[in-house]
Amino acid sequence: MIHEPMTLATDYLLAAVGAVTGIAVLRNTNNQNSRRWWGIALLALALAAALGGTHHGFALQALWKPTVFIAGAASAAMVTGSAYATTRGSLRHAMLVLVALKLALFWAWTWHDPRFIWVVADSGAAFALVALLHCFKRDAAARGILCGVGLSLAAGAAQASGFDLHRHFNHNDLYHVIQIAALVAFYRGVRRMTDR
Repeated sequence: MIHEPMTLATDYLLAAVGAVTGIAVLRNTNNQNSRRWWGIALLALALAAALGGTHHGFALQALWKPTVFIAGAASAAMVTGSAYATTRGSLRHAMLVLVALKLALFWAWTWHDPRFIWVVADSGAAFALVALLHCFKRDAAARGILCGVGLSLAAGAAQASGFDLHRHFNHNDLYHVIQIAALVAFYRGVRRMTDR
């Protein structure tokens, strides 16, 4: 029996969009590390959405921790890709070390406390870093990334609000639909991205 059919469906749709955009990016990296890491991020988001949807739909508790860990890896890959696109030299190196430390701390913390609030906090920190890295660039890549960050924040706000549009379309489902639009915006930015 499916416990949350709409959440399962919207999570799987989010996974499909993440997989399609991630594969499209990885097939056209043009040897740009920024695109490569963002492609990995999109695929990781796809996997996290697929596992999360299966967890919600079939109440498979064993899938929750892997979902959380993969979501953390996705946010780390986003920041890594953005660091390659916007920084170089010692600043880039420092950013990459920061990303690795952030991910290690996130995994260590969520190993003992895998609540979704920590995914929200980790993603929020990653989006802040991504926005900060891209906010001074005036190109199409930066506009797409910043649009994706804005939509992701709107999706998070919708999820946190607990607002349900319908008894069969709750705040989680709304989050997934808005996040799909964010992935499309990220993709539009990433495909124009180049390493600095």
